[in-house]
Amino acid sequence: MMSDLDFEVPQMPRPALPQGAGGWVRRIAQQEMPAFGITVEGVRCVTDDESASAARLSQVILKDAAMTAKVLKLANSAFYNPTHQPVSTISRAIVVLGFNAVADMALGIALVDALLASGVRRRLVDEMARGFHAAVQARALAVSIGERRAEEIFIAALLSRIGEMAFWCFGEDLAERLDQELDVAGTDSDQAQQRVLGFRLRQLTAGLVREWHLGPLVQSALEASSTGGRAGELVLRSHQLCAAVQGGWHSREARAAVAALAGLVGRPDHELLEDLKNQAEEAARVATSFGAAEAARLIPRGDSATLDEDAQVDMQQSADPQLQLRILRELSAMIASRAPLNDVLHLAMEGLYRSLGLERALFALLASNRSQLVGKAALGRGGEHLAQRFVFTVAAGPATDPIRSAIEHARPVRLAAGESLGGGADRLRRVVGEAALCVVPICAAGRPVGVFYVDSRAESIDEDAYQGLLHFAQQASMAVTQVAAGSGRVR
Repeated sequence: MMSDLDFEVPQMPRPALPQGAGGWVRRIAQQEMPAFGITVEGVRCVTDDESASAARLSQVILKDAAMTAKVLKLANSAFYNPTHQPVSTISRAIVVLGFNAVADMALGIALVDALLASGVRRRLVDEMARGFHAAVQARALAVSIGERRAEEIFIAALLSRIGEMAFWCFGEDLAERLDQELDVAGTDSDQAQQRVLGFRLRQLTAGLVREWHLGPLVQSALEASSTGGRAGELVLRSHQLCAAVQGGWHSREARAAVAALAGLVGRPDHELLEDLKNQAEEAARVATSFGAAEAARLIPRGDSATLDEDAQVDMQQSADPQLQLRILRELSAMIASRAPLNDVLHLAMEGLYRSLGLERALFALLASNRSQLVGKAALGRGGEHLAQRFVFTVAAGPATDPIRSAIEHARPVRLAAGESLGGGADRLRRVVGEAALCVVPICAAGRPVGVFYVDSRAESIDEDAYQGLLHFAQQASMAVTQVAAGSGRVR
């Protein structure tokens, strides 16, 4: 049974949140990411010592078995090792790839491990996607113009939003408040940060860069300073590109960002654009190799690129009333036998997906504090990607918001294709698209603890499918209520 499904697990009192950017720097460095700081110190002590040997760097990496495995995987990838020289030891990796390349690999791996080990927020994964995308683009551009510091440029681009990443990971209630502010259409990000936090997240990044001595190139990129020279400008421009292409590779913002890079590297815009799209594909592979698979799926690809899961045969299930009855009977038997709740919810999701003629189906559950609804599993085209994006702060939406209706009022919501409830479905639409959809609560003793979400290519979800969805949700609610009654707790 999934631990997420426990109800009102008592929690230890949390310490007060720090005040100001300096307080957050100290908390993150000393309490939240001390292991990352130790790795940074170990690697930097070696790289800053001109007399240091490859053996010393190997010792730093070999202390961590998981890091060792990831470094070797990266060392054998086409990105780092295009000549495919076999690498089976850290010492060999240093010989083949170079001292600094392996050192920066270790820093990138340590960063991903420190952040993803503490739970994943939607905005953290967005930031990580942008970081890896910018890092790969900056490195490739550096190589293309003969810049010798390509590996330093890669890690500088990856670390240049470390404060944003860390805050979304460890920001607790303040992160939720800022998330709500930023979900409001038209909100200026810097102004919202200043209003909610009293500082801007780039100040947190600057403080962590100084605290961990992450290097002058990161600092110059943060300050948009000329001291970083062409390398610093590559980092800055690559981040601008990666922000711009969120609106599409052919958006006005993207074209302007490509033109700026083309001027920097001395190449025609149209020629550079094709290379940048190819590097976006490479960035997704690199992020996955570093252990950030969730972020990899959010990197905007070229026009013809698709996620691996979307390359599968595109088939929407046909409605099958007999299959629906069989699975509902199977669900009843599982509930009567007190089967694990996780199994019940997965079968219910599979049943409604396979038997109701739907495009996608997902179930999501409330976090322990009941403030966030988090996607747990999904089926259908792009299901895994959908589950990772399906994260909502319940109270952030307007009164007509489907998430609030389902969780706060236990009301199902059915929308036709493109319907938005006067703007109330905007944040849901940004994640799921414009398809016809339903959101139906899953309840424990009448109190919502999660939802089923489904959508269809049809203009609307017909009444038969809607009633079938309600039946599956009713069965799932019976199972959740049973678990809650057995534990004596309903959250």
